[in-house]
Amino acid sequence: MSDLKNAALLLLGRLIVRFEALRGDPGARLFGTAVSRDPYPVYEAVRAKGELVHSSMRLFMTSSHALCDRILRDPVFEAVPAGALSPVDVAEWREGRRLVNPVDESFLVLSPPDHTRLRRMVAPWFTPRGLRARAEFVDRVVDEYLDRVDGPFDLVGDFAARVPVRVIADLLGVPDDDHDAFDRWGAAMVVALDGAQDMKELRTLRDGLAEFEAFLDDLIARRRREPGEDVVSALVGRGDVDRRDLIATTELLLVAGFETTVNLIGNAVLAVVAHPEVRERLVAEPSFADAVVEETLRMDPPVQYTVRAPNTTVRLAGTTVPKGTPIALLLAGANRDPAVFADPHTFRPDRPEREHLAFSGGIHYCLGAGLARMEAAAALRGLFGRFPDLRVAGRVRRRQSRVLRGAARLPVAGGRHTMVETIS
Repeated sequence: MSDLKNAALLLLGRLIVRFEALRGDPGARLFGTAVSRDPYPVYEAVRAKGELVHSSMRLFMTSSHALCDRILRDPVFEAVPAGALSPVDVAEWREGRRLVNPVDESFLVLSPPDHTRLRRMVAPWFTPRGLRARAEFVDRVVDEYLDRVDGPFDLVGDFAARVPVRVIADLLGVPDDDHDAFDRWGAAMVVALDGAQDMKELRTLRDGLAEFEAFLDDLIARRRREPGEDVVSALVGRGDVDRRDLIATTELLLVAGFETTVNLIGNAVLAVVAHPEVRERLVAEPSFADAVVEETLRMDPPVQYTVRAPNTTVRLAGTTVPKGTPIALLLAGANRDPAVFADPHTFRPDRPEREHLAFSGGIHYCLGAGLARMEAAAALRGLFGRFPDLRVAGRVRRRQSRVLRGAARLPVAGGRHTMVETIS
């Protein structure tokens, strides 16, 4: 598809979405061009309309925990890239080859048997045993980056974005010294998840994927010559993984391994500083970090929604859903379903209900869930151990993404002066 046609589709799409949003369509409000600072009222509006809500955006939506859980576990419903809700064709050929898009071509969205084959190849590194072996390394990385900050600093840029990059890069055998490159690849991944909303984002996606792919082609060639004790070396050494699968799997693990965790750490810190009683207990009882992370995953998860589509026409919640029709599973809304969680809009790390869907469910349950939990808990223990009076020290800038929710910039200070948080 030409860029001229893409630009026309984007313009037309924006006009239609804005019109439908004015008419009160929650789907248009959620998937419109402007990213909401607070999407949770929209999720509640969907819940108020019913268990399964049809949108003029040619999709269904649900904030029901029971329905989301059922769909995630039912093989009739297949994963759909969230970016597929965008009208833009992101395909591009470079040097005679179509760029690999990790969101479209990895086990993130593939169905069995391809999903099973690719996920099984990398699963051993993310088992409880494999994670226990990395716990000490994660703690060292946390301490190393905390040693580098003193006084006011950007929690995201100076710490939360650095820890998971270092950990996943070490796991994959990827050099992590080029932080700007990781930022560009992460930005491309976000656009791939959300879908391009304008031509600038489309260029960001294409340029990022092209650079990322070239980097991994070079890395794969080096690992063939000089294998190590890392995931990429193991995949290369198998001999039964073709280039596209190898690129897509490595890109997914690398970028998903830090993009979600940096948001989890930032969201958890914002929750702690907003609740003095939580901070007090966390400082006195560092192991409480695990419960704080779990409640953050429920209350303000880094991944807000996922998309499924039935591979046949089905009846769902009393409604006929035609084959292939997207259903947006509003996981962040389901995590506040009062049918499952008492007082769902209150941050309570000691709550007994733990059935949140922050890591999805079924065969697509997040492979890196255990690693993300471990990194976030280690980050909280380290931060509030060093800075028990950590405070937000300026304007918090939210990232411009619908799928991923978190701070792009979060200035903090370790002093005792209370400052009012403002979010832009």
